[in-house]
Amino acid sequence: MEQVKVFYDRAGNTLTVWFGDPQDEYICEETGDEVILMKDRTGRVIGFEKLNFAVPAPEQLRFAIEAVGV
Repeated sequence: MEQVKVFYDRAGNTLTVWFGDPQDEYICEETGDEVILMKDRTGRVIGFEKLNFAVPAPEQLRFAIEAVGV
């Protein structure tokens, strides 16, 4: 079963999402929109990080996941 890992760093104001193994990270590419794409050796995106991501009340941060076309 595939896993999606979500990390919110309140001190660093970053939101990091992995849909691949973080150990496979080979290169990162900044998109210019305060988003960094993490890629494996083949160039496949395995995660992303949103910089300057802050929520007023992090203890109430909620998210929903919807699988489409499964």
